[in-house]
Amino acid sequence: MSKNFQSFMIFLATGFGVGYSKKAPGTLGSLVGLPFAAALAYSDLTLVMKVVVLLIVTAFGFWVTAVAEKALGIHDDQRIVIDEVVGQMVTISLFTPTVLSVTVGFLLFRLFDIWKPGLIGFVDEKMPGPIGTFFDDILAGIAGAVCMYFIFKFGRS
Repeated sequence: MSKNFQSFMIFLATGFGVGYSKKAPGTLGSLVGLPFAAALAYSDLTLVMKVVVLLIVTAFGFWVTAVAEKALGIHDDQRIVIDEVVGQMVTISLFTPTVLSVTVGFLLFRLFDIWKPGLIGFVDEKMPGPIGTFFDDILAGIAGAVCMYFIFKFGRS
């Protein structure tokens, strides 16, 4: 693997460099995910096609994480924030993007990503390599999306 390729993959893995922030790199990575989530949400794609796009983005993000972890030689390095980018996309992309829905989705994803209840924490702590690094954020994104569904489905009178 060439040095240029590794550098590019690390650039992607760090959310275009925001992962190098000394303060709240995960939160900044989540912010990087917002325009991608909004773009997918605003697209004319069907729900099934949006899910397919999310699956492709997830596979790509997992691959980038694996390459970056190997290049950096560190498991779950806090600089790697592509997992937050994709997790945030999972939470928000299937909903109509409004200031309220994006804010609620952002906060729910961060809550689940930091709190790591149940299966999210198990994956984070017990799964090796990029599986543990990446898929806890996908699960946090799914948990956030499920909560958003119920909030916006039943939270209105």
